Amino acid sequence: MKFRTGKKTYLRPGCVNKSYRWANEISVIKEPKKKDRLAGWFLLFAVIVTFPVTSYPQIKARTDSSQVFTLDQCIRYALQHQPRLNQSIVNTAITKATNAINLSGWLPQLDLAGSMVHYTQLLTTLVPNPVPGGAPIPTHTGVANTAIPQLTASQTIFEPQLYYAAASAPLLTKESEQVTDSEKIFVVSTVSKSFYNLLLTLEEINVLKEDTARLARTIVDTHSQFVGGIVDETDYQQAVITLNNSKAQLRQEVENVVPEYAALKQLMGFPPEKNFHVTFDTAQMMREIYSDTTKPLVYENRIEYQQLQTERQLQHQQTVASELAYLPTVSVFYDYYYEYESPAASTLFKGAYPYSYFGLSFNFPIFTGLSRIESVQRSQLEEENVNWEEMNLKSQIYSEYTSALASYKSNLYNLRLLNDNKDRAQSVYRVVSLQYNQGIVAYLNLIVAESNLISAEIGYIDALFQLLSSKIDLEKARGEIPVRY
Repeated sequence: MKFRTGKKTYLRPGCVNKSYRWANEISVIKEPKKKDRLAGWFLLFAVIVTFPVTSYPQIKARTDSSQVFTLDQCIRYALQHQPRLNQSIVNTAITKATNAINLSGWLPQLDLAGSMVHYTQLLTTLVPNPVPGGAPIPTHTGVANTAIPQLTASQTIFEPQLYYAAASAPLLTKESEQVTDSEKIFVVSTVSKSFYNLLLTLEEINVLKEDTARLARTIVDTHSQFVGGIVDETDYQQAVITLNNSKAQLRQEVENVVPEYAALKQLMGFPPEKNFHVTFDTAQMMREIYSDTTKPLVYENRIEYQQLQTERQLQHQQTVASELAYLPTVSVFYDYYYEYESPAASTLFKGAYPYSYFGLSFNFPIFTGLSRIESVQRSQLEEENVNWEEMNLKSQIYSEYTSALASYKSNLYNLRLLNDNKDRAQSVYRVVSLQYNQGIVAYLNLIVAESNLISAEIGYIDALFQLLSSKIDLEKARGEIPVRY
């Protein structure tokens, strides 16, 4: 693979059930001068064997209405359309609404009630007899018809559960937002790695197409040498075998492109029935392969560690609320009644007798079966459990960091070596190809040089994108992936 610094390359559109075209189309072999009947048959055969490759549709840079995405644009699209991330954002809104519901108990509560009663038989009350020693006198009290609208207002002064709701509300919101940030980090890392995997396949296709075209030209040269008596028929057979192997490998990579585009679409939340291209700046990519490996690991930068600290604060508030359960619930109230009374229903609302009162109420649970004591002890044990979880999380983060750092360093070293191998393999192939055309070396030497060149080029491409992926893992392990796009 040869990078062209500062230029952007458009790659295969991510399409489903739609024809596409490959870039860098392999030219059809030009017919050599016919030396005999065998040469004619060979030319026909050469065109046939190369046709499946040349007939692959080409990529055309923006020949349709498909969108073109860079890596940064893919990430931004995913942050707006990825279903799981949007669900997390909705859950944050739900958490805020739930907090508002839980805190509504601190506000004044107003209730309006009423009743209408018709007594078919009035209440009886025993009135003391004014005659000394006389029996009490039964007397009917009240009126047959009453209507009483009632307005009640109350205000809670203190209630343990309301205190916990007020103390935990900002922490619950923070916890929900941290879940959203965690989803964003997941989206950024997975979309980036999927994008690099797709580019790896597409660049390998370009290398294999160049190899297939080069081998197709070699067949023509080998046939010409065979006709001229320079080489025997085995060289020609070896050339055909090598071309077939290259075509098979190319076809395999071609088939892998569609599912890799589908995987990227899924991570982005992109509609599967629509198409898009991917593009990248090779110069920018080469500048982004480096990372400062001397940076210390800061646990507080990891979103998982931040979530654990929020969990600890929430658990501490639960302990405080359990301890406050020993205090009474206190509230004030005010009731207003506008009572209508009348012996006859037709005159019920002609006269009213209002009255009102206010007061202070409290509820002090003296004994609850030791439930409050056990609640405090349970909450304290759960706080202790969070401390152990923190120790385990630090160990896990450190293990991920060291593994990601080692992978990045080894991939960077590997890239440098394979880049050197690629340059050397290209130089060797040029020399061996000239020697073979002049009849100095056997065709086996050319096959070996060709195989080494392909291995070196594909190895270099693979190392490059492995390095970029390992850099993503390293940034994630250090908590450096940005969530505020």
